[in-house]
Amino acid sequence: KERMMAAPQLAPGERIPVPFGHARFPREIMRPSREWAERIYNVHRWTEMPRGGHFAAMEQPELLAGEIQAFFQELR
Repeated sequence: KERMMAAPQLAPGERIPVPFGHARFPREIMRPSREWAERIYNVHRWTEMPRGGHFAAMEQPELLAGEIQAFFQELR
């Protein structure tokens, strides 16, 4: 069962307008659903990563760096 993350304190129906990207690593401790994230955030990119976990920057640095670059390239 997935753990639910606490939502930011927003007024009913309010969303965070800043573009949001999420790299979802399969062994991450907290794994919010895309549906949950889209209720609050302006999701521009959502990627299911093939491997890695909570320490993705150490475990899969090339995958994470590539995903960060792809997110910002889309915003150009």
